[in-house]
Amino acid sequence: MDFFEVVHTQRAIRRFKPDPVSEEALWTMLDAAIRAPSGSNSQPWRWLVVRNRARREVISKAVRERFVTPDFLEQMRQMAEKAASPTERRMLLGAADFFRDVAAAPVLLIPCLYQISSPTDDPRGLLAGSSIYGAVQNLLLAGRALGIGTVLTTFHAGMEDMLRKEFHLPEDAVPTCVVAVGYPDSQRFGPTTRKPVDTVTYWDDWGVARRRV
Repeated sequence: MDFFEVVHTQRAIRRFKPDPVSEEALWTMLDAAIRAPSGSNSQPWRWLVVRNRARREVISKAVRERFVTPDFLEQMRQMAEKAASPTERRMLLGAADFFRDVAAAPVLLIPCLYQISSPTDDPRGLLAGSSIYGAVQNLLLAGRALGIGTVLTTFHAGMEDMLRKEFHLPEDAVPTCVVAVGYPDSQRFGPTTRKPVDTVTYWDDWGVARRRV
């Protein structure tokens, strides 16, 4: 695929077919991920690939216990009904379905900062993200190029202790997100909806905008 087509059509996929994702495809995506820059080229990352259904269900169960309450589902339904656009409505309904069964994704991939030292030694600080989230984006784009859907989630923040215990993470490995991976089911890739670039870009000084020709 053309690079710009990949960029313009990669979107969050929350409904997946049960079809397995090949190990070769996962290696290809991970190899793209590790080409990203990192502080001092320290490459402070480790990638935990969870394919086993029972292991995925451990994560899915924790998500349901934490998030999927009657109040949560009703709130999502109401937000979907009031959504300003069909895209937003689909996103909200898809998110509700995804949270009900995270394990429906054939692969859950957990990127971890590991022994980070640059640009900071604090794995939970804002600067630390600069040494891994670029790699995560490479992973998402590589998936799109292969026709594989992904969604970057941050629900791990409320269950890090569980992840650490169940998957034997060492203290110097800090999960930064959970990426669901699989072939899209009832969803299509982009084009994505974004604010026009000239409305979010300034030139030479804050607030100085230019119209894109």
